Parts: sequence; C-alpha cells; structure tokens
Amino acid sequence: MATCKLNRTLTFARLFSTGAPRASPAGPRAPMPPRAVTRLRGGAGAVSTRRESHGYYKDVETRPRVLITGALGQLGPGLAQILRDRFGRDNVIMSDINKASDAVLESGPFLFADVMDVRALREICVNYEIDWLVHFGALLSAIGEANVPLAMQVNIEGVHNALEVARQYKMKLFLPSTIGAFGPDSPRDPTPDLCIQRPRTIYGVSKVHAELMGEYYHHKFGLDFRSLRYPGVISTDQPGGGTTDYALHMFHDALTTKVHHCYLRPDTRMPMMYIDDLLTATANFMQAPERALRMRTYNIGSVDFTPEELAAEIRKYVPDLEIVYNPDHRQEIADSWPQRFSYLSAEQDWGYRPLYDLSGMCEIMMQSLLPKYKKAGRVKEEVKE
Repeated sequence: MATCKLNRTLTFARLFSTGAPRASPAGPRAPMPPRAVTRLRGGAGAVSTRRESHGYYKDVETRPRVLITGALGQLGPGLAQILRDRFGRDNVIMSDINKASDAVLESGPFLFADVMDVRALREICVNYEIDWLVHFGALLSAIGEANVPLAMQVNIEGVHNALEVARQYKMKLFLPSTIGAFGPDSPRDPTPDLCIQRPRTIYGVSKVHAELMGEYYHHKFGLDFRSLRYPGVISTDQPGGGTTDYALHMFHDALTTKVHHCYLRPDTRMPMMYIDDLLTATANFMQAPERALRMRTYNIGSVDFTPEELAAEIRKYVPDLEIVYNPDHRQEIADSWPQRFSYLSAEQDWGYRPLYDLSGMCEIMMQSLLPKYKKAGRVKEEVKE
C-alpha cells in the first residue's frame, strides 16, 4: 500500500513540475512510454499528448493537430469532418462550452473549452500539442445587437485570447469574418476585399477588430493569421440568429407550413453560400502555402439573391409557398451589408472555386430536408421531389 501511494505521488509531481525531471528516491526507473492525459470523448482510445504514440508525422503542415473552438455551431462539425478526413481522426479536436451530442462524441475527440479562460486554453494547446487553432466561438449579428456587453466579451475578448495563445505557441490561427464587417459607407455592388468598412453592428465592429488585430499580430510577431469573410451560410441546420438566416427559415417553412414570414423586404439582395462550398474553401485556405497569400483576410462567396428570388426557386418544389413580408430591425442591418461580394483575389491567390449556384443549392437543400421532415410526419402535401 505504501509503494502504491509513493508511485501516485511521484506521478503527480512529474505531471505538474517544470524543468528537468526529478530523480526518483527509489533509484533509476525504466523509460516510461508516452503518456496520455485526460481521456477525450469520441469512440475508441484516448488522444495522447505525444504524437509518436499515434504515428503522427513531424511535419505539421502535412498532418497538423487542430483545435476548433465553438465547434458545436453551424460550421464546426462539418469542418471537423473535412479536416479529419485529411489529417486523421485524432488530429482534430472539437471543443465547446456546451454538451456534445452522442453523434459528435462518436465522431472524434471532443472536450470542454471556454475561450474566455485563457489559462485553460493555454493548457489545452500545450497538453495536446496544437498546431492550428480554428476559433469559431462568437455571437451572431441579431443576437449580438440584443446583448452588446456579452457580444463584446465573447467576440472581442475571446479573440484577444486566441491571438495571444496562437502567438505564444506559434500556431496557425484561423478566425472567420463576415459580410457584416462592412457598413453603409462601403461599396455594396460589388464589395472588394479592401475598402472602407465602418460597420454599424457590434458583430461587424468586432469582426473588423479581429481582422485588424490579426493583421497586426502577423506583421508584429510573424503570426500566421488567416481569415475569410463569410457570406450568409445555407445549410440544413436550424437558424442560429443571423440576419441572413431568413433563407434557412424559408426552406424549413416551405416544407412544414408553406407560409414564411420574412423580416426583410422582397428586394433585399445579399451574398450567400452553400455550407459545403464554405467548409471546403476554409480547409483549402488553411492549407494554402503562406507565400501564395497577398493578404490575411479574403472575401469568398458563391451566389447572391433576394427573398423573392429564393422564393421563386423554392416554388419549383413547393408551388403554393406563401411569403408574408414584414420587415423589422434586421432590415436596417441588411441594408448596410454588401449586395454582392467580389472574390477575385481568392480565386487568383489560392485557387478558390465555388461549386453551387442558386438552383443547385436549392436542389440539395430540398433533397436533404425533405426526408427528415417526412420521417417526422411534418411535410405538407404537394411537395415535388
């Protein structure tokens, strides 16, 4: 019993001491195998802190270990799957402050991480030898306007923590930006990569702040900072509180109630993008050689449309879809954003190529949503497959 207690004490000291390891009072010990720290949920096995125990390559550009914060949002699971396909299941760690579903836990490593706790974030990045940090944690536009102090805390202080940790441990850092980073003084049709921005929402202000801080850290400290300005994202997930989410609501309402109450005017044009295009672009951008990048933040996009144009396309599947227009405070936000994105620089510098136009996007959305709602018994009649 005394020997077991001594061994536990020595192990605890070894885990938390700094500098050279202390000699054991019991004499020289045989070399220990690479240890695994806290077991991560996600199926078979634990993720070791040492890459050698899982056959990781030394070249972090070939097979990096990636931490995704805010990974339970609209984009995290899909990007994690793409990166796991490219770099290995255990090399991509999802994290969030919310509880993960069984599907997420079985898909690969997941842990709790609060980006507001910079010490805990450092500990994760050190213990799991993180090479790339993808920071998705943020409040979206409409939610941010409803709670400005919280948006400032999450969207600004959280970015500061991500920047500092990435700088300290020489990681590649990806922070998404948005069409909301532009304002009413920006050119709107099209909106280029470099122009006056001056947004009028806390969401947009925080994103411009992140872009400029990332560029500063790149020039001052050599941080490999990268950012993409996302347009409205179209996916089968439930809307998350963004101004462009009317489009998601319209798809869901078309299949369930056949009536959509739109909070924007019928002629409100904004750039949009199907989620598969967006996630593939993000992964490709992260892998692009740094020498190819002429700037740290790029526009990307695919299509642009208005609510009435989207409704016309959806009516090919749901002919009697009714749209009731009732613009609210989100109309003012939309009126300050780009109508079309110019993404020529992304095409020229790192080979960006979107695949889905409006017709293709609507087709895959209906093909994906219809079986789910049929299974739930919520589909109205006369929906064309």
